[in-house]
Amino acid sequence: MTKEIRLMKGNEALAEASIRAGLQAYFGYPITPQSEVLEYFAEQAPKRGFTVLQAESEVASINMVFGAAGAGARVMTSSSSPGISLMQEGLSYIAAGELPCLIVNVNRGGPGLGTIQPGQGDYFQSTKGGGHGDYHLIVLAPSSVQEMADFVFEGFKLAEKYRNPVMILTDGALGQMMEKVELPPEGSLPYVRPEWATTGKAATRERNIVTTLFIEPEVMEQVNIKLQKKYTEICEKEVRYETINCEDAEIVLCAYGLSARISQKAMDLAREGGIKAGIFRPITLYPYPYEILNKLAETADHFLDVEMNAGQMIEDVRLGVNGKKPVHFTGRMGGMIPDPEVIYQEIVKIVGKK
Repeated sequence: MTKEIRLMKGNEALAEASIRAGLQAYFGYPITPQSEVLEYFAEQAPKRGFTVLQAESEVASINMVFGAAGAGARVMTSSSSPGISLMQEGLSYIAAGELPCLIVNVNRGGPGLGTIQPGQGDYFQSTKGGGHGDYHLIVLAPSSVQEMADFVFEGFKLAEKYRNPVMILTDGALGQMMEKVELPPEGSLPYVRPEWATTGKAATRERNIVTTLFIEPEVMEQVNIKLQKKYTEICEKEVRYETINCEDAEIVLCAYGLSARISQKAMDLAREGGIKAGIFRPITLYPYPYEILNKLAETADHFLDVEMNAGQMIEDVRLGVNGKKPVHFTGRMGGMIPDPEVIYQEIVKIVGKK
């Protein structure tokens, strides 16, 4: 099977990859900076045979995803920060119902209505469970247009393997920038309708039921115990990360997504200036790569968390480092993008070299 190379926007690459991954249904509502996802699907659906519907709101769209996922469809939605906030109740229901689906958050500046520029202020919401109850999404953080496409396939695989919603947490810059992307052929992710799907009662099996309502607390507790066992398995088997120049690093820059790309330039400036800097990039934000951070804390002297928010992932960095070494923070907020030179100056200040 030959791959195709195109120059594409991140949002469009993600949408095209979704079609090639066997998407059967998309429900969403337009919001900047992710509207190209819905627009691309609307243009392609009549030609390529999948369902796309612009719902009346984000609340409606996530509940349509709930219904389609319950029927066993390969289904997804996308939105940006305020829209994802409106979906939180539905996401909690989907997690409780153990239904696979893909959610894309093209993060923008906030809080409130915010800006249409890129941000990373949705980290807590995405990784700690923005809705009610004890549940988790699997969260993937791309740092390139290529990963925007690749993580669609990875997201559907993980969602269907664990019967759990998966979020691709990206941002407005990655959604809008254009890069070369390699796309696999259409239909390269096989689909088999699951046995648990609510497709009507067959004569050969018992009725399938999907519910999130468990009146008896003893039953609700057992549902929670089952979910927690699943999350433990995910944490054991699905941690992904990237390290760059960490073998001899005296300071490790911890960053994900766009911030990780910017931090690489700061790392290069530091190395040119005689400071041994490295990069730790978590690819799964849940499950988080705590173990590798703990190992890096045996050799590195400092950790610098770089984010486009007021400091959210820093809590997970501190948990990973576990008090062994100092953890520092630098970031921009509200849609402002960090400057590599400013990050480099922060490195100099921490390490104490010029």
